[in-house]
Amino acid sequence: MKLHRALTEAIETEFSEARRKLTAGDAPNAFSHLERAHVLGQKHTLAHVRAHWAMLLYSRQYGSPRDVLGQVGRLFGAALFTWLWVPEGNTGGTNIGAFERRPIPPELKNLIAPARPK
Repeated sequence: MKLHRALTEAIETEFSEARRKLTAGDAPNAFSHLERAHVLGQKHTLAHVRAHWAMLLYSRQYGSPRDVLGQVGRLFGAALFTWLWVPEGNTGGTNIGAFERRPIPPELKNLIAPARPK
């Protein structure tokens, strides 16, 4: 499934904000932007893999060995199973279960909805 332009731009904005926050030394808020990028892109394999790759790199720098291992598993899962099923709204971090669904914030839901096939 091809990404809708507005959704693609929103995902790129979240990755850019994460980089900006990391450069400013604000790692916790940087990760929240990676989580938002994950929610936005989780139904699209490349965007989903990219979010977990960024989270893995973040975890190597700021997380624990548990976080790194969790992201490695999620990275492979994103690469292999995104086309099959993803838990809607899951933020991708290791602080919640890999199969746990979460509510999608309204501002993100408004970006995701137009990108879904009719």
